[in-house]
Amino acid sequence: MFADISFPISSYQVFTYKVPDELINRLSIGMRVKVPLGSRIIKGIIVDLKKSTNFSGSIKSIIEMIDDQPVLDKNLWELIKWLSKYYNCPIGVSAKAVLPNNLSTKYELKTQLYVKAINQDKSVLNHAKTQKSVYTYLQSIQSLIPVNSLKDHCSNPNGICKQLHSKGFVELVNQPVLPNLSGISFDPIHKDIRFTKDQSLALKNIFSAINSSRFKSFLLHGVTGSGKTEIYIEAARHVVSKNKTVIILLPEIALTPQIAGRFKAVFGEKVALWHSKLSQSARAWTWKKICLGEYKVVIGARSSIFSPLKNLGLVIVDEEQEDSYKQGSPDPRYHARDVALMRGKINKATVLLASATPSLESYYNSTIKKLKYIHLPERFSGAYPKVHIVDMINESKESNKYGEIFSRLLLEKMKDRLSNGQQIILLHNRRGFAPAIRCDDCGEIYLCTHCKVSLTYHRSGNYLQCHFCNQIKNNLPEICGECNSYNIRLSGTGTQKIEDLLINEFPNASIARLDTDVAKSGENITKILQNFSNKKIDILLGTQMIAKGLDFANATLVGIINADTGLYLPDYRAGEKVFQLIYQSAGRSGRGDSPGEVVIQSYNPDNTVIKSAAKLNLKKYYDICLNERKSLDYPPFSWIVKFEVRGAKKDSVENSIKIISDGIKEIPKGIEKLGPSYCYREKLKDQYRMQIVFKSKKEFDPIGSRLHKFYNSLIINSKINASSNPRLIVDVNPTSLL
Repeated sequence: MFADISFPISSYQVFTYKVPDELINRLSIGMRVKVPLGSRIIKGIIVDLKKSTNFSGSIKSIIEMIDDQPVLDKNLWELIKWLSKYYNCPIGVSAKAVLPNNLSTKYELKTQLYVKAINQDKSVLNHAKTQKSVYTYLQSIQSLIPVNSLKDHCSNPNGICKQLHSKGFVELVNQPVLPNLSGISFDPIHKDIRFTKDQSLALKNIFSAINSSRFKSFLLHGVTGSGKTEIYIEAARHVVSKNKTVIILLPEIALTPQIAGRFKAVFGEKVALWHSKLSQSARAWTWKKICLGEYKVVIGARSSIFSPLKNLGLVIVDEEQEDSYKQGSPDPRYHARDVALMRGKINKATVLLASATPSLESYYNSTIKKLKYIHLPERFSGAYPKVHIVDMINESKESNKYGEIFSRLLLEKMKDRLSNGQQIILLHNRRGFAPAIRCDDCGEIYLCTHCKVSLTYHRSGNYLQCHFCNQIKNNLPEICGECNSYNIRLSGTGTQKIEDLLINEFPNASIARLDTDVAKSGENITKILQNFSNKKIDILLGTQMIAKGLDFANATLVGIINADTGLYLPDYRAGEKVFQLIYQSAGRSGRGDSPGEVVIQSYNPDNTVIKSAAKLNLKKYYDICLNERKSLDYPPFSWIVKFEVRGAKKDSVENSIKIISDGIKEIPKGIEKLGPSYCYREKLKDQYRMQIVFKSKKEFDPIGSRLHKFYNSLIINSKINASSNPRLIVDVNPTSLL
């Protein structure tokens, strides 16, 4: 018997090996094995088993099997083959993206020491007061508890417990730390819900699709606060009752604890979490438990779409418009929304794309019946918030004490809410203290030496940081390096600066900041959201991670500090993204019994994006956008692929992209070439970046096959690829052209 094996390397071929006699009845497709490759012993995955081979040369044998069962089933393997073909990526690299930890994970978890009292005569401990006190406490519990939980009872719990163990008073046990829903229990949802007429109709359609056991896809367009999460839970309950499984994709790890808490209230320990904050061993352990069928529901970020659930019945993509579903690096550069649709097709499952602000692609696909459209037009919890737009140009002229940051209206509304015991959410999509350092005399801006972007000042720690490569420079410069001037100042405003101003203005308020600087661990995120949910925080300030999916009944005011952020970027999606962010942020307000308000601060209040978002008029704005996209042949009316050449030497990058461009002898009808040109961010992480963008009209290329054939021929002819230097990055359906 022979096995075809794929490796996590940039090769498009699979390699054939002989199966030793002792493994013939033990191996299956989807198992991992150790084999010789060149001079190395490497781990690969079995993609096919066959009785004979046409290869006439010497064939090496498999050394040993790693798994006692497949880590990839037939359906997941079909998905990997599709990933490889659609995203122009070697099959082994696609498999590497699906499996945890580069095909070399050991299923070992961190352990924690637990202690339990053994009934003994504690008078023996009369001369060891601390030991006696701890033992008395353990006797009162009569169950295993973590040793480190005894810190409130003694300064050295490990030492005390070991002493008690040596005397026969306690039992000590090492247990694995389980990476599931421990600590996530806040904001549960009751099992019995009264659904609105619209929700009931939505569920009827979804249940019908699930019962058919055929691939069906929906766009659930529900306004903010319309009860989409309740739909998710009820649909998932229906699927699990049929002994099928569910994947729920979330765009932000910040959303995971709250939604996971709601699902835990219904499904208990059948729910698993999957996201980047899990350790590699925790990911591998969770993967194995999913393979064994111990979980029915998996919740997490984009890579959750590859969870090895058996009998998949439902995939939900929450906030389907979010860019975080697009893999930026490494290959394959997949979009989890598109992978979800393909996985649903392969597994004959129902796929539910959901959002208050759908992507234009999904919105358009619903109008042409590629997705079945379900609308939840009314708020579950009551009226829409009242929205105010503040013209910050006029506001700055009035010069209140915070100048360009807080308008008088926003400050007034904040004081009112705090005096009434209500909570406030403030959105500002720039982290750090100040996004730039500028010389007032010559205009010099301090740039990252590895990237052609400005350094951001972080006051906590007094350092400058590049938010692209994470380079850090300690201390602020005192003299301009260009003109020797001392007139150096901080330019712009980040969340840290706003936090300081809030503390100064509202000294008695409890204020918390939630951005990627704070959210370096899942525990931090959970703690902040729990405290806000429990009304221990009055003002929650954050970046876009707080704008979507969160549900706090006592938050009655949302302030958007600068609604123009990102509006003028040279990208065809810029307006759409700003609209969605404003609309979603506004939806955090007034989700309980008290009415909500939103204050939008803008330097361009008459801009169509700002006005449409303030009026919460999605249809009107989307119709305008679709007309613009159609006239310019941008998605959803075309397919796009981006060729990006990266390299350390500028002239080499220019030469490589010229070779690709000059190699185009003829462009097929309906395909348009843009470039070559430098990317908007010309240099990142010591790599110069140039790009060519190809657009293919769907009018001539309904499924994108003509574009796929065209750009593949370019790659082959130019001999510039992901392994060359400079290297070529091929991004199929990019979410940004910056």
